[in-house]
Amino acid sequence: MRKKRKVKRDYTRVKWLGAVALLVMLVAVALLRGGISPGASPGEVSRPDDVKYVMIMGVDRRADDVGRSDTLMVAAVDVDSSKAALLSIPRDTRVAIEGNGFDKINHAYAFGGHKLTQQTVENLLGVKMDHYILIDTKSFERIIDAIGGVDLNVEKRMYYEDPWDDNGGLVIDLYPGEQHLDGDRAIQYVRYRDGEGDIGRVGRQQKFMKAVLAKVISPEMLPRLPKLAEEIRTAVETDMSVTELLEFAGLMEQVHKNGLQAQMVPGQPAFLQDISYWIPDITDVRAILPQALGLELGTEAQQADQEAEDKYLAELPKGIKLGEKQDGQSSAGTEEKPEPQEPMKPSEIKVLVINDSGINGAGAEAAEILQRKGFVISSVETGKTSSREQTSITTSARNTDVFYGMPFPCIIMDGGSSNQAVLRIGLDYKTR
Repeated sequence: MRKKRKVKRDYTRVKWLGAVALLVMLVAVALLRGGISPGASPGEVSRPDDVKYVMIMGVDRRADDVGRSDTLMVAAVDVDSSKAALLSIPRDTRVAIEGNGFDKINHAYAFGGHKLTQQTVENLLGVKMDHYILIDTKSFERIIDAIGGVDLNVEKRMYYEDPWDDNGGLVIDLYPGEQHLDGDRAIQYVRYRDGEGDIGRVGRQQKFMKAVLAKVISPEMLPRLPKLAEEIRTAVETDMSVTELLEFAGLMEQVHKNGLQAQMVPGQPAFLQDISYWIPDITDVRAILPQALGLELGTEAQQADQEAEDKYLAELPKGIKLGEKQDGQSSAGTEEKPEPQEPMKPSEIKVLVINDSGINGAGAEAAEILQRKGFVISSVETGKTSSREQTSITTSARNTDVFYGMPFPCIIMDGGSSNQAVLRIGLDYKTR
């Protein structure tokens, strides 16, 4: 990879303000929620030493649940030119997860935590991550309040209710227009999903992140630093040292001036047996961050990426139905705006219960719990195995939040048709 050199410039930095600003920006980014993945192994494509890649995850942890990767992004920072770019990875992106075959990328966290997620991301992008940052989304409201809120133009009416949320019920109720968002209203904005699904939410999250970055580098943040630093300390898990954080922090003001580029993994929607996926364009994915930083991929790297794409497409299963290629625009050049899909009521969702645990009576007990919550039980069956480790619920992306609040530990995954769900009971099943 050849680098277009830039003349270095010196800036006056307020280091601790920058350090906190960096972490707040990353919090905003992260909340804005077998086999090896396609392509060459990470590290085969060369790159300048002063370009750093950081994987950023927003994880929604819940009681008796390993949690899920609600948002996944990669930040590329060119230390020399003070440029930065962000790549959002949709949760439905179909990749190979080591030991678990092909699946949606957000399932990697449920299968193996941030380490397996990082490995999967590295294989998708064809480049090693230098660091990871893990954000506990439950701290989001307090952090936004600590910076004094954010001014943002809410683009449309947003309303949504989830009566089964762990905290006793989630209500999103925002009106359009320029307004000041405190922590409670901000989390409503970044969590909202409609007919655009995860693709529309990614755009809103990136818009929100830019507003937060502008706020945290402003002089008015200085008196708020002590409270802000304490909130961030409890919310962020990272392998970055204080020195590394300060090094990046000193770049934030100039990064803002240069314009922070934020893009989404290019690709196209697809369906396999009514399960929705996002099929990435491997060559475009691997070029998007380097190009944003003014880097050029060499011929050898381009050839390796094309081979990776060919291999990925050749391994798509029979019967998968691909949609139109999308990069945020339709073929006519206008934004695509699917009809909104509201979450369904429990009474409209049929649930198949499969007992894969070998625990006597677990299927009937779980079915009764779901019925009390209003779900329709289509069948209760004994699975082909009695050693499944983790209990999971698989349902349409529009209905995942409807299933939160179960009195037993479970992983909730996207997939399946809109009015159906499958509960697979594992050895971890127990009621509270």
